[in-house]
This record gives sequence, C-alpha cells and structure tokens, in this order.
Amino acid sequence: MSAADQIKTLEKRISDLEQENKRLHDSVEYLTRKLFGRSTEKTSSLSLGQMSLFDEAETQSDPVAAEPDLKQVENYRRKKFKGQRKELLKDIPHDKRLCTLVKEDRFCETCNTDLVSVGEEFVRTEIEFIPAQVRVIDYYRETFECRTCRKDGKPYMEKSPMPDPVIQHSMASASTVAWVMHQKFVNALPLYRQEKEWKSLGVNLSRATMANWILAASRDWLMPLVKLMHQKLLQENYLHADETTVQVMNEEGRKNTTDSYMWVYSSGQHGKHPIRIFEYQPGRSGKYPQEFLKGFKGYLHSDAYAGYKKITGIKRCLCWTHLRRKFVDALPKDIHRPEATLPSQGITFCNNLFEIEKKLVNLSSEQRKSERLKQEKPVLEAFWAWIDSTRGKVLPKSKLSEALTYALNHKEEFMNYLEDGNCSISNNLAENSIRPFTIGRKNWLFSGSPKGASASAAVYSIIESAKANGLHPYKYLNFIFKNLPGVQFGQHPEFLEDYLPWSPEVQEACK
Repeated sequence: MSAADQIKTLEKRISDLEQENKRLHDSVEYLTRKLFGRSTEKTSSLSLGQMSLFDEAETQSDPVAAEPDLKQVENYRRKKFKGQRKELLKDIPHDKRLCTLVKEDRFCETCNTDLVSVGEEFVRTEIEFIPAQVRVIDYYRETFECRTCRKDGKPYMEKSPMPDPVIQHSMASASTVAWVMHQKFVNALPLYRQEKEWKSLGVNLSRATMANWILAASRDWLMPLVKLMHQKLLQENYLHADETTVQVMNEEGRKNTTDSYMWVYSSGQHGKHPIRIFEYQPGRSGKYPQEFLKGFKGYLHSDAYAGYKKITGIKRCLCWTHLRRKFVDALPKDIHRPEATLPSQGITFCNNLFEIEKKLVNLSSEQRKSERLKQEKPVLEAFWAWIDSTRGKVLPKSKLSEALTYALNHKEEFMNYLEDGNCSISNNLAENSIRPFTIGRKNWLFSGSPKGASASAAVYSIIESAKANGLHPYKYLNFIFKNLPGVQFGQHPEFLEDYLPWSPEVQEACK
C-alpha cells in the first residue's frame, strides 16, 4: 500500500472515529437529560425563534412534579376573580354558623334594657375538615308470624329480606371495599400504608385481607361489567391503544424480574361511549391486542410498535406526539447550538399541526376533515419534503437520524388521520388513561400474582371509565358493590346495562 493510500485510510478512520465520538457524546447527553433533567418536553425557547412546544399530554401532568417549591410560595400571589371562592366551594355542603350573644349578655350597658336582634352580617367562609370515622353495622333479620294460621294448625312464618353482601362470609361492606380500591388505585396508596391508616382508626385490618377483598370483589362484580364494556368497545369505530410494563410475581415458568405488560384500550374522543379497558398479559406479543380486538373494524391509534400489525381489518393512525418526542430527544443540551437547528425544524412542523388542531376541536367531523386537508396537508407535504432534503445531512445512527427514519418508515400511518374527521392526530388519550397506572406502579411496585394483576386491571378499567364519564370513582365503586350483589345478571345479562357508567341511574347517583 502506498503512502497516499495509507493516508486516505487513516483519514477515513479518523473521520469514522470522530462520527462515533459525536454519536457517543449525543447518547451521553440524551441519557443524562433523561436521568437528571426535566421529564417534560416543553421548552421555553428554541433556536430560530420557534414557539414553545405545545404538549397536550402535559395537561395531565404528574401531581408530584406539579408541587410548588416552598421557596416560591412566599412570593406567590394567586390570581383572583369575582366569585372565585363561591365557585370553588359550590359543590361542598354549607353549614351556617351564627355567632350571637348569650342570653345573659343581651342587655344595654347604658340603660340595662334587653337587646333585640336587628339583623346579621356575613363575615367569612372557612373549610372544616372532618376526620374519617369507622362504625360497625350489625345486621338483624326480623321474623313475622301469622297468628291466625297458627291457631288453625298451619303455622306460617316469613323473614324480612336482607341486602346481599359484597363478599360472602366477610366483614367487608360496599363502602369499605370501594374505599380500599379508591385509596390504592386512585390515590396510589399501597395496602401496607392503608393497613396503618385503618389501625389509626381502631381497626386491625391486614393488607392480606384487603388484597383478598380486591380479588373477590373484582372477580364477582367488576369483571362482568368490564366484559360487557369490552363488547361495547369493539362496536366503536375509533380506538386508542397503549401498553406499559408491570412486574408480576409467581407467574408460572417465569422469573419474578421478567417484565409483564398492562395494555389499555380506549374508545375515541368522538366515540359513542367513553370506555377505558385495562388488560394484563404476561408479554408484549402482538397476539394479545390481536385477540382482544378480534371483530373490531375501524381506526386504531397507537405508537409504531410492530405488534399492532397483527391486527387485521383496521387502519392504523400513528401518534404525532411520539414523533415530536423523537425530535425533542435529538435536541442537544444547549438548544442554541447550531446542531439544534434541524431538530427544531422538525419540532416546529409538529407544533404547527397541533396548533391547527386546537382550532378545529369544536367543528363537526366533516368540517374537521375539510379543514385538515385545507390547512394541515400543506404543512405535511412541506414536512415530508424537508425530511427528504435533510436525511443526507444527518450523522447516521444519531438521534436525529432515528427520528427522520422513524417518520419516513411510517409515513402512510402518520397520514391516515386525514381520512376521517373523527380520527385523532395523537394517542394522548390512551397515554393519559394509562398514566394513573404508571404513577401507582411507583408506589406499589409489583402485583403479587397473575390473579392480582387481572384484578387490578378490572379496577383500573372501572375507575378510568368512571372518570371518562364524569363520575366520582369512589361513588361508582360503592354504587356497584351496594346494588349489583343480588342482581341475577348471570341468567339475565341485560341487567348489567343499568350499571354501566353512562346509564342514567348511575349518572344521577355517582356524580
């Protein structure tokens, strides 16, 4: 090999090493930002003067992350408007407390004449906290006898009817089971901490007992409702799907450290009924959504996970929030560096689409489709042209290269939402539905068994469907456990219709 060839080889080697070093440097920055940086995608400024990122998902942010810094509270001044306090307290029962003079003090200090009330004035409003109380209900059944029949030698006796228990041979009531579920699955309070709470109220209630309550009540009363909601879900035309990991102990033939999955399926924003269904499965194979969505024909919104390709007879609409996140991940630590220009341009294209979508929310399906073709299609055409012109300028295997390849490989699925005005541009609906589960998972960490994971899925299905229908989750759970036992829905499945979250009776009782 000549000296010139050796120099060329070395120069190519140096160039490759520099590119590899750049990729590694970008990876370290990305992982450091994920580990120590803010979890939000929102940025206050981008190079080239772009707008801040518009993130629909942030409207359901982690309540822990939203807690204000104590140092900031001193300078915090709440914005006030007329009638604000009245609006905040309008749904809370009010008690009037009149401060008056005791009878002995109702005399004039000048002439000793008795004082007469001439009116009262409003002074202030306070919120009073009443600690939880526990009481025991002892049920007795009364027996009745017909004295006439007894005289005739034909004794007749009748016992009064009894309400059916939520769990047979248990001291659990509808309200206690509903509260245990509400604490764990809404407030993310693990059973071991609930055990301490109950003890402070004078009740020695073990976490094992509460776990058994959740298992039994879910099996007997919640799962039949979830099964019916599943049938209703398959009749919808627009669905959303997402999945996340869950650790489940004692799965047959699997280590306890192996990841299992909690899948969530949701009806669309413009569907007939708001439905959220969680399903536990031991893996992430595409056979699970394929089986769950058997019979569904319509549009499925999801991320680009290949497992969803196994579902036949549907059209997939991919999530533009996911795509925008790819460009956000490609941003360098300092967004004013020249390297931020291309990722920022990708983000701006996505932002423009989301800004247009905000203006189309209240339109009809046909109007929304027409406006999308008129306003968004030119943005999309410019976006794909920009990708084609940018690919050759990007370092292979970099975060930006990944974002561009991700978009180009799924171009058709990213464009499908234009076909129907009821389709959504993002999968945020499913992501927001699964977020309470991911927050709870941080506290209770794992499910003790596959049966426990399935029971948790049923409870989350009921709770998130209740929220989606404007119900109070605890009131809805209590309504189910109080009224459904004793209903012969096994022989008459149509009876369950009255207990679905959108039924008029439930809507009236559980707001």
